[in-house]
Amino acid sequence: MSRPSRGAPTTAPVTAQVAAGAVLLAAVLAVLAATTPAGALRLTGAAVTGAVAAALLVRATRRGGERTLGPAGLVTLGRGALAVAAVALVGLDGPGTVALVALAAVALALDGADGPVARRTGTVTAPGARFDMETDAFLLMVLSAHVAATTGHWWVTALGLLRYAFVAAGRVAPWLRGPLPPRYSAKVVAALQGVVLVVTAAGVLPAGAALAAVAVALAALVWSFGVSVAQLWRASERHPFDRRRACGALLTAVCLVLVAVVLVLPSDPVALAPAALLRLPVEAVLGAALLAVLPGRARAVVAAGLGVLLAALGLLKAADLGFRTVQGRRFDAVSDWALLGNAVEFVRGTAGAGAGTATAVLAVVAAVGLVVATAAAAVRLGTIASRHRRAVLGGAVLLGAAWLVTGPVAGASLVAGVPVAAADGVAETTYRAQQIPRTLGERRALAAQLAHDDVEVSDRLLSALRGKDVVVAFVESYGRTAQLAPETAPRITPVLARADDRLARAGFGVRSGVLTAPVSGGGSWLAHATLFSGVTVADQATHDRLTASGRATLPRLFRDAGWETAVVTPGTTREWPEAAFFGHQRVYASDDLGYAGPPFSWSPVPDQFALAAFSRLELDRPGRGPLFAMVTLTSSHAPWSPVPPLLDPAELGDGSVYAPYARGGRPYESIFSLGRATLREDYLTSLEYSLRSATGWLADRPRTGRDLVVVLLGDHEPGATVSGPGAGADVPVSVISRDPAVLAATDGWGWTPGLRPPPGATPWRMAEFRDRFLAAYSGPQPGR
Repeated sequence: MSRPSRGAPTTAPVTAQVAAGAVLLAAVLAVLAATTPAGALRLTGAAVTGAVAAALLVRATRRGGERTLGPAGLVTLGRGALAVAAVALVGLDGPGTVALVALAAVALALDGADGPVARRTGTVTAPGARFDMETDAFLLMVLSAHVAATTGHWWVTALGLLRYAFVAAGRVAPWLRGPLPPRYSAKVVAALQGVVLVVTAAGVLPAGAALAAVAVALAALVWSFGVSVAQLWRASERHPFDRRRACGALLTAVCLVLVAVVLVLPSDPVALAPAALLRLPVEAVLGAALLAVLPGRARAVVAAGLGVLLAALGLLKAADLGFRTVQGRRFDAVSDWALLGNAVEFVRGTAGAGAGTATAVLAVVAAVGLVVATAAAAVRLGTIASRHRRAVLGGAVLLGAAWLVTGPVAGASLVAGVPVAAADGVAETTYRAQQIPRTLGERRALAAQLAHDDVEVSDRLLSALRGKDVVVAFVESYGRTAQLAPETAPRITPVLARADDRLARAGFGVRSGVLTAPVSGGGSWLAHATLFSGVTVADQATHDRLTASGRATLPRLFRDAGWETAVVTPGTTREWPEAAFFGHQRVYASDDLGYAGPPFSWSPVPDQFALAAFSRLELDRPGRGPLFAMVTLTSSHAPWSPVPPLLDPAELGDGSVYAPYARGGRPYESIFSLGRATLREDYLTSLEYSLRSATGWLADRPRTGRDLVVVLLGDHEPGATVSGPGAGADVPVSVISRDPAVLAATDGWGWTPGLRPPPGATPWRMAEFRDRFLAAYSGPQPGR
């Protein structure tokens, strides 16, 4: 409690008294470090809070002409040190809660001592009363935050925030800053808050009773503030409201939030949790210090430039979030721009041309708006920093030290993999600086690979498969986690076991292995291109270069060796010029299968119908030669609901029979709003349907004069929304045939019988499949 320097007992100067308070705080924090789970992050947070509070206290006494806090102020200073130390314990249970309750109880008890000391020593002053009141308010805020964190009822924080809301309102409504007459009821209500919060934190009362007591305390506090507002209203003849200051404060808050969110927002969807936003970005600390010392024009230019860089960081984070969600990888700043056009095409295909155009326009407007907004925000915050240069520089030094302690020293984090000491801008710049030359180098390597394809057509090409029909069937979103993950394997393993039995009864043998796809979560066409070309195609730019080259693909090699080629691609709804590059002679897109039924969410044609149409259009076509075909099964494509039942093949007709089963279709974007458990359940249901459709169709195929060989595989994992973090990119692959010689050709591959390879199966890169397949079924090629 501060006092005038004249006419009162001599005490130490303010700086010495504050230093003594700092020593007390350090001692208490040392004890907490040894006796509670409070780690480096919490202790550092308490230390920073204490330093800021000390600076504000010294500043206030200097502005008020006070040279000492006086004996009563020392008591209040001790209470403040205990309240600041309690910051390190917020949200902890066990020893942490015990320590917090003890500190709060002592601080509340001392609250009854500083007043009598001030009266007995004749040092009662308005600044001293203000110091006492702010200490009480801070302790209540700490206690309310702890109770809210431990109970999960965040409305409790209103007990600690009402005082600060009242002070903030006084900044724009000056009449709220008027003097208030002493009111005994206000003191009683203030004391009630502390007692109720301490009792609740201690866990003395049952949970329901404790929350009821907190609610009563909050109601009493609201009533008390309401009485104060009414008194001030009546005491003032005019009630001005500073709209300019209010708008300015709101705008500044928006600027701070925008800059902070861009800096601390994680770029990994797995880390998107509220606690992940509680980070200290070093770029904000250094940027504030820089803008505080620069002169006017230079400051504006630098601030605008930093704002543009900040917008670039935000856009790259947004791109990373999208790509990690859909494809399980980060955005490639060199190669992935073409996929933005694919995204627009996807929206047009699912929601209409107007929606696709609107989405593209909105994306451009949002990107430009972010650049303009962050540049303007940085300029405004830079101007404010220059007005408060000393405070900003002091705060930068303090927060810089806290960043070093919580980051490089302690490695603290609130969310696994997301350090509290953030340096996303530095990390992003470093990553992109390495990624760009790496991608360019990969492009050069790709050009060399495409220019030197040593596969040649000869009499031995695919000779082991002469006279047989060969089908490569991709099951959408069929990843290895479906077979191995504890949440999914119990559903998929029985389906595969029953399929193995059914195929065996039909005379088919199976050999299975694992491939590592180039993508995860999406980009099926990239996996298809990888399997057929023997080139890893992980992005659209590589795909475009591949399809513009003369690279030999499996379908084209089969065609050149005498097979007819066809592709069934129900998900294709527009022209597909790349079909000629791959060697597909006949293309059956969604409109070519004779399907008159409804779509099932994204999937235009149910898998069972697509396979039946393939049989009708190609396998059962009279007078044809041996066939190589690719079939893509789309029913297990996100959003995975609804899924039709398996129907009697004789009843399929033109597909109209599916109409009753397509109700409740979801838009694709629903996968970002539904819970993981719901999505996983829907995914498993759709995958069961696809697997049963494919294996049932094959088992029911009658024996003909031409053997049928099927390569059944997944294209990629379903994405982090279902497979979870760290799922990888492995997919199962099986060769299915009635001919023992076809299966024996895979003996050197290490593949195992059945549709489910063992958990320890060694994966190949998907790009290796073409050459291994050719070697197994053709023998060595000339020049190889």
